Amino acid sequence: MKVLIADDDQISRMITKAAVEQSGHECLVAVDGDSAWELYLAHAPEAVVTDLMMPGMNGLDLCRAIRSSEDDNYTYVILVTSHGSRKDVLAGMEAGADDYVTKPLDPFNLHIRLLAAQRITSLHSDLAKYRTALSNQARTDPLTKLHNRLKLTEDLGELHNPAGNTPKDYCLAMVDVDNFKSYNDIYGHQAGDAALVAIAATLAREVRETDGVYRFGGEEFLLVLGEQSEETAAVILERVRSAVHGLQIEHSGDPDGVLTISAGVAAFDEGHRAGAEQLLREADLALYAAKASGRNRVTLASALTAER
Repeated sequence: MKVLIADDDQISRMITKAAVEQSGHECLVAVDGDSAWELYLAHAPEAVVTDLMMPGMNGLDLCRAIRSSEDDNYTYVILVTSHGSRKDVLAGMEAGADDYVTKPLDPFNLHIRLLAAQRITSLHSDLAKYRTALSNQARTDPLTKLHNRLKLTEDLGELHNPAGNTPKDYCLAMVDVDNFKSYNDIYGHQAGDAALVAIAATLAREVRETDGVYRFGGEEFLLVLGEQSEETAAVILERVRSAVHGLQIEHSGDPDGVLTISAGVAAFDEGHRAGAEQLLREADLALYAAKASGRNRVTLASALTAER
């Protein structure tokens, strides 16, 4: 475990450092509260042993700063007081300390508290991993392992409301597997699931890692193509459409004899700052037009507007 010591008294620092290292932990040493805060930000120690009274940031200030900066990780804070008065202990706990020891420091007492610190921080680390895993699971389609609609909603929100920045151009592409109902009727739902997994993998492979690929529902997928014009997005979708056709997944109920996809593309650009819901509707209408025109093709939303 990485332990940060903060104490302006040299003898106290030496005693505490020796006790920490004898307990088998890595040790960082700060001579005052300000340098302790810098070391904390740079090294993210699992535990901090800080004196109460120091120049600059005192022990209480350091506790508050640590607590306000924490996210998923947890730092165990041990406050060192000169006489262990109830007032000092209470102030330390209210500032965010987990425990306290008194001077002169007893190495055994510190060793016991560091054992507790190791257990607590380990538990918090495990909980953070579980929270991350659950968060990812909640945003992932269980069949295709693509992002789901919850993640799509979050990502579109960030695209339209970037923190402190102007929204950037992007394109939405609604993608649908052609004649998929008849595929399930002919080959069964297990084969249908396998086909969706293969198509999902192809979609993800044919776009950039920075682009978003989502299962929108059933046999529908959505692509979010960052910093693309409608024209360049159309080129990408033609490549995607060709790649899916190239899978040669047999479909006796389709005129092409294999599974194909159709797509509708809508752009968020300088001349069209529509909201996310409007763009989704436009991409969906373009997809419907692609289906009506014979399937296995890409249609641009702007082409529908030009026809009106």
